[in-house]
Amino acid sequence: MIATSRHSLRKAAAAAAAAAARRQYSATSTLKDRIVIAVGGNALQRRGERLTIENMLKAAADMAPTLAALSKDHELVLTHGNGPQVGELALERSAATFDVLGAESMGQIGYVLAQALSSAGCTTAPIICQVVVDPQHEAFRDPSKFVGPIYGAKEATALSQSLGWVMKPDGEYFRRVVPSPPPKEILQIGAIKTILEQAPDILPIACGGGGIPVSRVPSNPTTLAGVEAVIDKDACGAKLAVELEADGFIILTDGGGIWQNFGKPNAREMKKASPEYLEGTKAGKNFPGSMGPKIQAAIDFVNNSKNPDAWAAIGDLKDASKIFTNEEGTLVKKNVKGEGVVWREEKAEAVASKGNPPKQSKEPHKSG
Repeated sequence: MIATSRHSLRKAAAAAAAAAARRQYSATSTLKDRIVIAVGGNALQRRGERLTIENMLKAAADMAPTLAALSKDHELVLTHGNGPQVGELALERSAATFDVLGAESMGQIGYVLAQALSSAGCTTAPIICQVVVDPQHEAFRDPSKFVGPIYGAKEATALSQSLGWVMKPDGEYFRRVVPSPPPKEILQIGAIKTILEQAPDILPIACGGGGIPVSRVPSNPTTLAGVEAVIDKDACGAKLAVELEADGFIILTDGGGIWQNFGKPNAREMKKASPEYLEGTKAGKNFPGSMGPKIQAAIDFVNNSKNPDAWAAIGDLKDASKIFTNEEGTLVKKNVKGEGVVWREEKAEAVASKGNPPKQSKEPHKSG
């Protein structure tokens, strides 16, 4: 009986130690939930403006106060896209490989965000992250990740013929596409966890642009080699959030949450949705180069998290603070009552009364 009691006590102590190890930040930080926030690369490029460092700094300065305010109440990890930036770098240096270009864009954007957040009173630590991918993945046979600016049909054909680029339609225009394999392993995850656990006042900026794609050499797995690809930042952000045991994962866009019948008079936005509902209705599948990956990333985080109450959200950057209370955007979580979806009736009624759908940009980056 005594032996059994001692065994039970040892098991309980081991379980408590494991739980403490998983969430050490709760003992060193007074902040609330741990949240991974993904900001699109397009957020640093205002529509109609040239992609310059000066314009990127202005755009970052606009978003910094919102992120800095959120960091006062929540433990944040920031990740970002790099589509426009890495595409621009590829134009300047067509001979450079995308692993190198990804590293350059990560440093460039990390610096821009760090400067803007510092000016808003938030200390950051940009981390150059390598992410292991499978170089034999089917993504290399069907490139799908949009990078760089938009082109007309004639210009796209000329670039394809002269530089060997793969071009695909993006709305009424064309853009370059490159392979986008899923992330398998984030090599700097230990460094990110150390910052969160030992320096809770510092906001890590990690896995920018989906991370630098690398592969392990089969004959010597400790040796890494760069891979010609661009990892989707939302897919990597979801994996990052799972590995950090985050409470939530927020994807900030420039166009709100998940809509049904986007761009049509009967369009309506989802307030809450379950992964099962989104998968069953194939939400976002009409936009595989933009909103589709965001929805899939939200689903992946909620389904793969060890936390049964984990949630993801997709919403407009300008509404970031209201996304936490579900006043704006779309919340993705398990066990949504009814059919697995709750609609924002007030927005649907406003659209119906005006007879106009939500404003749609030239790039189809919203939902299906």
